[in-house]
Amino acid sequence: MDALMTDRALAAAARELAGRPGYNPGFLGVPVPIPALPGVKTVLLPYTHFSVLMRPDKRLAAVTALGMDGKKLMDLARAGIQWRLDPRLPEDQQTGERVYAHNDIDRGHLVRRASAVWGDTRTEAAQANEDTFHYTNAAPQAAKFNQGMQLWLGLESYLQENAADNSRRIVVFTGPIFGPTDPVYRGVDIPLRFFKVAVFLHQGALAATGYVVDQTPSLADLPDVPRPGVTDEAPPLGPFRTFQAPIRDIAALTGLDLPQLVAVDRTPIATALPSARVTETWRELHSPEDLDLDFDLGG
Repeated sequence: MDALMTDRALAAAARELAGRPGYNPGFLGVPVPIPALPGVKTVLLPYTHFSVLMRPDKRLAAVTALGMDGKKLMDLARAGIQWRLDPRLPEDQQTGERVYAHNDIDRGHLVRRASAVWGDTRTEAAQANEDTFHYTNAAPQAAKFNQGMQLWLGLESYLQENAADNSRRIVVFTGPIFGPTDPVYRGVDIPLRFFKVAVFLHQGALAATGYVVDQTPSLADLPDVPRPGVTDEAPPLGPFRTFQAPIRDIAALTGLDLPQLVAVDRTPIATALPSARVTETWRELHSPEDLDLDFDLGG
């Protein structure tokens, strides 16, 4: 009977999620589709105001896509909302509680909760709030990074606050950068780097900027970080560095199809040195004042 009730509950949850509209490619008034990942099997899961393109082979997202409407943001609490698996995807194709239990690894929101909580009604905003707590929208991140006011969170806050202050819309793509040196923990790759691409209209034209956060300064600084598949111990994730990076580098590192956004990258160095090697032109950020966005969000 319990198994039957569980199956019925999962079926009901799947039916409810089936009606989610997901990320709107026309959100900015100019078509901006979710980046594809050619040659890799993916599953698209729509939620409220955002979508997750899952990689079943990694049990994590390849990229998340959020449309944020600064004019309609609401301040809703997260209290009482539990993390849950998405019943539309087999359990062994997503990362659940086992990876996050009894360690210092947090469920790091890829789509930031507060940035998705907007709508014409409180009910719409509340649904988006709850939708962000699906494990498909989480990635393993060290607790100190996820819980602290670091530059990564500061960047998200910067984008959100500008969207709210200027009543404008912004699209944000976020995801892990998988690499051969990612440690494996409880059967899941722990990405050492993540990316974020902000897309917006600047003087009526499409514009974008890219960012990368690195969970480890270098492998030389962390000699005990294991090679993939050799340990089941929680990896010792170290300090974090945040970079402003050309979107073309993000495309090269992730395999995501980003030509539209590479073409409108507002990062000055991306235009000045179009043939520079990957990571060669990254600019490390030490404080919010270091952000060289080359655009005026209020304009």
